[in-house]
Amino acid sequence: MSLHLISIGVLAAIFLIGTLRKVNLGALALVATFIVGTLVFSQSTSDVLKGFPANLFVILVGVTYLFAIAKSNGTVDWLVQWSVRGVGGHIAAIPWVMFVLSAVLVGLGALSPAAVAIIAPIGMAFAARYRINPLMMGLMVVHGSAAGNFSPLGVLGIITNKIVERSGIPASPTLLFLSNAVFNLVLAVGVYLVLGGLTLIREKRRAGDDDESANAGGSPGTGGSAVGVATRALPGTEILTLTRDRTITVLGMVGLVVGALMFNLDIGLMAMSLAVLLSVLSPGSAKNVLGQVSWGVVLLICGIVTYVGLLESVGTVDFISDSIAGISSPLLAALVICFVGAIVSAFASTTGILGALIPLAIPVLLSGNVGAIGVIAALAISASVVDSSPFSTNGALVVANAPAEKQDTIYRQLMIWGFGLVIVAPFLSWAVLVWTGWW
Repeated sequence: MSLHLISIGVLAAIFLIGTLRKVNLGALALVATFIVGTLVFSQSTSDVLKGFPANLFVILVGVTYLFAIAKSNGTVDWLVQWSVRGVGGHIAAIPWVMFVLSAVLVGLGALSPAAVAIIAPIGMAFAARYRINPLMMGLMVVHGSAAGNFSPLGVLGIITNKIVERSGIPASPTLLFLSNAVFNLVLAVGVYLVLGGLTLIREKRRAGDDDESANAGGSPGTGGSAVGVATRALPGTEILTLTRDRTITVLGMVGLVVGALMFNLDIGLMAMSLAVLLSVLSPGSAKNVLGQVSWGVVLLICGIVTYVGLLESVGTVDFISDSIAGISSPLLAALVICFVGAIVSAFASTTGILGALIPLAIPVLLSGNVGAIGVIAALAISASVVDSSPFSTNGALVVANAPAEKQDTIYRQLMIWGFGLVIVAPFLSWAVLVWTGWW
């Protein structure tokens, strides 16, 4: 058997074992890198580890460390509370507040599951209290987080742009971000209109107008103002204000955006610097936050990228890429790649899938017969939008936070929605971004 086929089989086994046994894909990938590199390709340990992405490690740790501090010092809760207050307590606007908050958090560097874990309980509490369709609320949160995925500051955006840059493929981080954001925004509009948004608009209800519904499942006497709405969905009833630490955090995040987009400064080192500054100024609020850094995701991403780096160094990526390029039509090859990304990502890690598939698409992208930017964007959309599946972390969080009596129903509905997207999203994104030849 070809050595390349062995390494490909190991890659497939990594995703299969990680999915079935719930083992961290990155840990599996690092072990596989060691075994395949030394035993199959007779490489030294130092050669095997050359593919470890040190810069990506710093970025992921720095960004998630900063976000953990922002959550600990109340900046995230302040953002949620005052965003709801900003819409005047209009119930019809609350699903969109959840969408925007999820998108902003992920766009600023929070991991998508982390943002959904924070916003989904709040959104589902509003849904139960004010008779909003829980499926609609859950999907608004999930697709909001998906809309922020490929921000130049977002984890998936950083990963994708780094891989593309390293591969020498033409890139446009702005178009990648906007195409994915628009795709998810269109989905959110459809979800909102079909699942009860029009009814909410016609009713023109405000928080507190209906005391019976406002107090259902909540604590009596919490008030009917928009501030009350926000605080009832958060732990305690304290009205949060901008303290020194929160002000520094907000200004720091703004500086992070400006530094990365206007001055091309390293995102990871800037985020780490801000996190350390906040830790020095307020040791209490930063206490134990390193335990909240998503080390499992850091391990997952770095492990997968390290294994793919091994495949690149031994020529396996070229072997697979030549096979994909052998498909007579580059357009068809691009469509196949998008479908593979969507199908596997519905069960496995989106970050891992992107890290593995983008390098494999290089011959198709460099052929000149399809737009490289369009293919990357279509693949990114196809692999990430299916995270609404109940088998993904985001979808599972929505099910877990739905009312107990509705969890089975929400599970079935998300399964239909998620696997519908597995079929529809690759074709639509490919048709708009690749087949038309716009990008």
